[in-house]
Amino acid sequence: MALHFERSEFDARRDRLLIEMAEKKLDAVLLFAQESMYWLTGYDTFGFCFFQCLVVKADGSMVLLTRSADLRQARQTSTIENIMLWTDRDGANPAIDLRNLLNDLDLLGARIGVEYDTHGLTAYNGRRVDEQLQTFGQIADASGIVGRLRLFKSPAEIAKAEKAASLADDALDAALPLIKQGGDEALILAAMQGAIFAGGGDYPANEFIIGSGADALLCRYKAGRRKLTKNDQLTLEWAGVFHHYHAAMMRTVLTGKVSKRHQELFDAARAALLAVEKAMTPGNTFGDVFDAHARTLEAHNLTKHRLNACGYSLGARFTPSWMDMPMFYQGNPEPIAPNMTLFAHMIIMDSETETAMTLGRTYLTTESAPKPLSRHDLDLIVQ
Repeated sequence: MALHFERSEFDARRDRLLIEMAEKKLDAVLLFAQESMYWLTGYDTFGFCFFQCLVVKADGSMVLLTRSADLRQARQTSTIENIMLWTDRDGANPAIDLRNLLNDLDLLGARIGVEYDTHGLTAYNGRRVDEQLQTFGQIADASGIVGRLRLFKSPAEIAKAEKAASLADDALDAALPLIKQGGDEALILAAMQGAIFAGGGDYPANEFIIGSGADALLCRYKAGRRKLTKNDQLTLEWAGVFHHYHAAMMRTVLTGKVSKRHQELFDAARAALLAVEKAMTPGNTFGDVFDAHARTLEAHNLTKHRLNACGYSLGARFTPSWMDMPMFYQGNPEPIAPNMTLFAHMIIMDSETETAMTLGRTYLTTESAPKPLSRHDLDLIVQ
């Protein structure tokens, strides 16, 4: 069995969930997020692109409803003992299978929480679930329950995040010798991803972001590769990944001569990140962290060149994105607390001069100042 944590860790997570369920008076929860299933049981698959559901009852018992392709996957990677299958066939409606399963579990008329807010439950399948359960019991939205439990990392999870951060640093080290005039983005990307695989890491939950020239102003992946020129800018956003735990980093690396505008933007980005670090302490909120970023960039007259969020939580994530909740945005009331792994990114995109500058790294929050998980410093990188 390919479990990445001790059984006692999974037992503790289950107990935390049961406490939340009791407080919300839920007789069962229907989990559709792959992240929830992985965190709770170790179940590791991309089969959530199809209908599947982990039913967790208030007594701690669990049943997974999935397809035949994931039967062995669940047996091999998880603590789940009871696995039921729905059958692929013309006109199949697995929501009916789910209702029948809930009936067999004596949950008729029960108060049932549904994890709606996830890529593991499409709008189409969500409607089918609602149609089957509307007269079955009392249905409540349980979307944030496991997600908030996942926000606070155990010592074993922190060790995974630290390993992921080490792999992220290895990826940057592998890339730097290739970042020069004539350097090929394809080879840079291959070196970064290869370093993570060579170190025992995993695929990330979304593609690495790489772009040079005018594309350095983009903060999403896109197809197509380019070779670097003598005086160029290369924006990289990547993550080390270990057992699905992510540690993201972000840099804009320059080749050749540093322009005045690049230096101005870098100085602002560094000042903003240091201000964010100072705010990333217990007693402050996620909104306070964003405000520190916004105030600093406003002081540098860069408000129109910044984004409306400056980071987010990280953890064990699956496609399509490694971004986790909560995020650093204006007014977010979520308190900063110890044992969170948080990615802060300063992104400044000056479209008027086509100048990009980014600076970001992952932190572990503590009782006081956050701990950067990267071994690299915050100096401007010029090749």
